[in-house]
Amino acid sequence: MSRFPVENIRNFSIIAHVDHGKSTLADRLLELTGTIDKTKNNKQVLDKLQVERERGITVKAQTASLFHNYEGKQYLLNLIDTPGHVDFSYEVSRSLAACQGVLLVVDANEGIQAQTVANFFLAFEAQLSVIPVINKIDLKNADPERVENQIEKVFDIPSDECIKISAKLGTNVESVLQAVIERIPPPKVHRKNPLRALVFDSTFDHYRGVVANVALFDGVVSKGDKIVSAHTQKTYEVNEVGVLNPNEQPTHKLYAGQVGYLIAGMKDVTEAQIGDTLHLHKQPVEPLPGFKSAKPMVFAGIYPVDQSEYNNLKSAIEKLTLNDSSVTIHRDSSLALGAGWRLGFLGLLHMEVFNQRLEQEYNASVILTTPTVPYKAVLSSSKLIKEYREKEITIINPAQFPDKSKVTEYLEPVVLGTIITPDEYTGKIMMLCQARRAVQKNMMFIDQNRVMLKYLFPLNEIVVDFYDSLKSLSSGYASFDYEDAGYQTAELVKMDILLNGNTVEELVTVVHKDKAHSIGKAMCERLKDCLPRQLFEIAIQASIGSKIIARETVKAYRKNVLAKCYGGDITRKMKLLKRQAEGKKKLRKIGNIEVPKDTFIKVLKTQSSK
Repeated sequence: MSRFPVENIRNFSIIAHVDHGKSTLADRLLELTGTIDKTKNNKQVLDKLQVERERGITVKAQTASLFHNYEGKQYLLNLIDTPGHVDFSYEVSRSLAACQGVLLVVDANEGIQAQTVANFFLAFEAQLSVIPVINKIDLKNADPERVENQIEKVFDIPSDECIKISAKLGTNVESVLQAVIERIPPPKVHRKNPLRALVFDSTFDHYRGVVANVALFDGVVSKGDKIVSAHTQKTYEVNEVGVLNPNEQPTHKLYAGQVGYLIAGMKDVTEAQIGDTLHLHKQPVEPLPGFKSAKPMVFAGIYPVDQSEYNNLKSAIEKLTLNDSSVTIHRDSSLALGAGWRLGFLGLLHMEVFNQRLEQEYNASVILTTPTVPYKAVLSSSKLIKEYREKEITIINPAQFPDKSKVTEYLEPVVLGTIITPDEYTGKIMMLCQARRAVQKNMMFIDQNRVMLKYLFPLNEIVVDFYDSLKSLSSGYASFDYEDAGYQTAELVKMDILLNGNTVEELVTVVHKDKAHSIGKAMCERLKDCLPRQLFEIAIQASIGSKIIARETVKAYRKNVLAKCYGGDITRKMKLLKRQAEGKKKLRKIGNIEVPKDTFIKVLKTQSSK
């Protein structure tokens, strides 16, 4: 590694919207530099997770070091392939901290999409060099000139800087490598200074402990060095350092400006904090700024199917959150589902992928409750403020939602959404946004037939099924991205679900006053389909405070007491029916409705899929 002076190192990321060809371009770059052999099986080489291959999307940012000879000089190119979906934007922002430039990939057929805009501004804020790459020029409907004009209009990048390629066929990919070397600056680092290394990702290996991905900003690290974590102040001995090529390849040393991995016998998952600075023992340095902590947008309860699996699930969640540090964890418990956790995710796809990875990588089966968003309440009385020690409290569990009498106002999270769509769908999309209580902020034509709309959305209106509705309305052409925009006041109510007058804590939801009736009715109908019939009637009710807003009834099993009556006096029949009704009434009073766990799972799953 010492053969690569700083001026011969380039650190760059590939960023783009979903399905614009990032991983395919990464495959071609790996082949061109001889890192992997050219075979037909080289598809998504850097997408190592099973969930990534199944869904065809990148979930984890992956690093690879490429060695490339250009004009007689040997260059070290550190490439990071990043995810494209909005739910994994934290992976992108972390990856950019280890880079000096980015390849902004745009589909020649689709043009600029919502996540393209979001990722460009992430790179722009980090003051990185941006190289626009127009991919898929081999497609029948490709229009690279139109995309060039879009890039010039939206990002103010001259059209002659765009590189037109086909990553699938490998057309013109060499010019991408040339642009990386010529247009991206080498890292500004000092090898003579004491070691400063930024941990920008980490994974857990059962045999070797924590494997930390590091970007070196100063100094040198070699096997056998004693290093200290600036966060925990613990000292470790380096067992192994190396580069990812794309698989782990041990080396003797890593130098400033290089990106690689480091194993130092960290056995506990809490020891490797992403954003931590590592330095040599007895040579303390100013810690690097690290990363802004991720802001969870969606919360869901997670419980083991069987309580005896609690410890195994706890260990699995800890190891997986080491690899995905954007998930937040709070301990939680429920009467029906037992002990568990309340986890915060960046979005619904993030939640689904996390659940899938738990099942595939750690063989853990879990119950996932309905996704909710974090609300805030401004307390009214000084007694309550003293009790909670703050005037404004955050509520992530709907069961703890305070009563209106204790609160001056409720606040709900809002996001600024960007929708890019062909102009023929604009009317339908505007109607959809209005139905979701959105406020229009801006509207701009990117070119002759594409519109960029900006709306302020309440987060709970888009968190479950907005994206699906948007795609079906626009025949799949519209794209959507959102960013946090703080909180706004809202008329929120806590809706309880009652079974024969008893509240079911797990199904409590917070809804907007105007939508309470329709949501309550839908939940009662779903419960009616899922609950098993009893020997007595079950009343399923949705209530706000003491007011019932929706009701469904599960009919009782009943014996035909009139079967033995063949004609005769009507009063005899009436007596038999009256006696049966009294018996049912008594049964209903003493009958305790145990809601089976599988019913909960069904209701919660149908609720989250709505």
